[in-house]
Amino acid sequence: MQDILISVIIPVYNRPEQIKNAVESVLKQTYSNFELIVVDDGSTDDTPEVLSQYDAEITVFRISNSGVSAARNYGVDKASGSYIAFLDSDDEWKPKKLEKQLEFMLKGNWRISQTEEIWIRNGSFLNKRKKHEKPEGDIFIPSLQLCTVSPSAVMIKKYVYDQYGGFDETLPVCEDYDLWLRMAVREKFGLLNEKLVVKYGGHDDQLSATPAMDRYRILSLHRILTLETDLAKTRKMELIKVLTKKIEVYSNGARKRDRIKDAEWAESLLKD
Repeated sequence: MQDILISVIIPVYNRPEQIKNAVESVLKQTYSNFELIVVDDGSTDDTPEVLSQYDAEITVFRISNSGVSAARNYGVDKASGSYIAFLDSDDEWKPKKLEKQLEFMLKGNWRISQTEEIWIRNGSFLNKRKKHEKPEGDIFIPSLQLCTVSPSAVMIKKYVYDQYGGFDETLPVCEDYDLWLRMAVREKFGLLNEKLVVKYGGHDDQLSATPAMDRYRILSLHRILTLETDLAKTRKMELIKVLTKKIEVYSNGARKRDRIKDAEWAESLLKD
């Protein structure tokens, strides 16, 4: 198993303290055959200085600020491994994350998988609600409502990632929801039922805190409905049901805030 190279990709923007913890959690992995690629997405603070302390232990690419999707895609493009593992700059891994997940993927012949997580918000452990439980196998229908896959928990064969074109760089948020849903049309997702990722929440710069996220989920759902013409009937019906509901909620909210053009845009998608 140690002959398999895993490329670990961490995108970062202006997180000098968090990136240090993230990098250290990768360097402490029990599985040693990995390369750590950090893509600095144009940081303007001390992040570059923090990264420079690691010398040859990591590979750092600095790009102009282009967003997390572009940073992840750039990292994958530079990767040499046959497997890719993502880690967000504000999260951390348990020491056996790579070892256990690669063993799980090889044993089950998975092309993509994720692990369970520990959630910490503002310093306190957070219990998951039922809707956040991770599905396994065919996750398409469970993933329509909200993102059920965490980038920091994912390991994927590189050629599979390339096959789907990576993260959509035009989406400011919900880029993970979009990619995993596009993959879930055809791919099965493995789930290693061990908490090998520590996810931190509650800080102000989290992209997930951006309002109107359903606008981008609507875009993703509509694109799948338009492009995937051979969807099974049950899948298509559920997709239309969820899309219709999201458009209704989004449109009503937009009209209440006098964002008439936004409401009309969403409503027009139902006429396509």
